[in-house]
Amino acid sequence: MADSLASSVASLRSSIHLLDSSIDILDSGVNDFPRLTKVLQTTRHFELLPEPTLQEAQQALLDEISPSIAHLLSVASNHVERLARREDSLKAKCELQEGRMSDKQRSSAANRAGSASAVRPDPSASSSTSDASAKAIQLRRLVQKKERLKYAVDRLELQNRQKERELRKSMAVQ
Repeated sequence: MADSLASSVASLRSSIHLLDSSIDILDSGVNDFPRLTKVLQTTRHFELLPEPTLQEAQQALLDEISPSIAHLLSVASNHVERLARREDSLKAKCELQEGRMSDKQRSSAANRAGSASAVRPDPSASSSTSDASAKAIQLRRLVQKKERLKYAVDRLELQNRQKERELRKSMAVQ
């Protein structure tokens, strides 16, 4: 009986040893499970939606953004038109100022020429020379008057064109 018990104990010890080695093998395999679950876990990088749902979302976004875009476009176009009108008015003002400057230069040159001839009278001149100089002075005055009137007409024409442009633009805006 001791012999059969000894063989039973030996068989039991070998079974325990086999179970211990199996537990060690299982433990080394199970230790890595948290990492394996994370590695093997499926991640959805892209969500798949049906096409009608996608089209509805696009239409909703378009409906939400369209009024804002239209408003911004109208504000921008109004600002561009305002800047164009300002540019035109500044150009007209520049042309007007250039006309004034050229008329001032012409009149000052004529005045200098007139004063130079008036300063040097010839003492030996006869009455015909004085008549000729009087006519020359009168002619210069008439030329200056003509230039002043021409300038006034040019200025009025420029102002008229500018007002017509402003009127056309205001009518186009409405």
